[in-house]
Amino acid sequence: MLNKISVLYVDDEENNLISFHAYFRKEYEVYTALSASDGVKMLENNRIHVIISDQRMPTTTGIEFLEKTMEKHPDSMRLLITAYADIDIVIDAINRGQISRFIRKPWDWEKLSLAIENCAIIYKSRIELKQKNIELQKTNDELNKFVYSVSHDLRAPLMSIMGIVQLSKDNKKSKPIENYFELIETCVIKLDVFIKNIIDYYKNSHADEIKDSINFKTLIPHVYDSLKNLDQHVVFDSKIEQTGEFMGDSFRLEIILKNLISNAIKYHNPNNKHPILRVKIISNEKEACITILDNGIGVAQEHIKNIFNMFFRAGNSGHKEGSGIGLYIVKEAVEKMNGIITVESTPLVGTSFKIIIPNQNRIFHTINN
Repeated sequence: MLNKISVLYVDDEENNLISFHAYFRKEYEVYTALSASDGVKMLENNRIHVIISDQRMPTTTGIEFLEKTMEKHPDSMRLLITAYADIDIVIDAINRGQISRFIRKPWDWEKLSLAIENCAIIYKSRIELKQKNIELQKTNDELNKFVYSVSHDLRAPLMSIMGIVQLSKDNKKSKPIENYFELIETCVIKLDVFIKNIIDYYKNSHADEIKDSINFKTLIPHVYDSLKNLDQHVVFDSKIEQTGEFMGDSFRLEIILKNLISNAIKYHNPNNKHPILRVKIISNEKEACITILDNGIGVAQEHIKNIFNMFFRAGNSGHKEGSGIGLYIVKEAVEKMNGIITVESTPLVGTSFKIIIPNQNRIFHTINN
């Protein structure tokens, strides 16, 4: 989202630059340059949305300067200020896409203002369209992965159940029926977890952001209690320091905590006699800093950069049995709350996730004051 349109005006007449800056400085972020070379330097150090140049300048003409900017700044809009005598050159420049439009000298302030405003509108539309295309491409890529994974991960447990049922029919006397029920239960639980992840993925993608008053001292026990069916050999330790009210999305916070805590429990190191899961939360008027630390099996360094990708499974570190969607949902949920998440991990030593989420209460007061 653009806060303010930036405009660069290049002209070898300093008085023109001074009057231009004075006229537009309140409406736009204005930059000026006395030559094409100075204009290039301005573009290297600043993101310029609308580039304006006078045509007749020593050494380099306005059209030559604007043409040079096309390769490195393709999204910027270009506007040329020129005398009537250069009209044929200007029309050719428009046809070749070097400039969007031109203003005749001496310019009319209202016409120039309208021209810049139109350029700004077109620029914003282009950027929004480009962003939508990127999001659409991302959605299509995720959908392709999603369809493949769902068809595989939903069908695999069902096929396992069917195989166990058939095996139990063929071996009624050789094995206690309870063993078959346990195997079926394992498959059903795996299927249920995957379906719940799909539901969380859908809700996280489509639900509007909620602003609730969050009490971390009650939220953490609630989340841990909902995971009590998992391995209880892991020692759970929490430390919460909350000062003042924290406003945030309780739905997405719960999704984040459930996924990270359940992963820490599921992927504890079975060879470690004292598996530990520590949750530390420091919440204040500015933000909530959440750290989830375990001494589990960890993740190999070559997999760290991929663990938030949809359906990624780090097979060599014990994560192969997961759905591959939980950490993806976590990252998406954190980003929807304008937060950041980082991870550090060492195989057979443990993993640490750190999340920082801004306090929506602070943002609300900042906007209204």
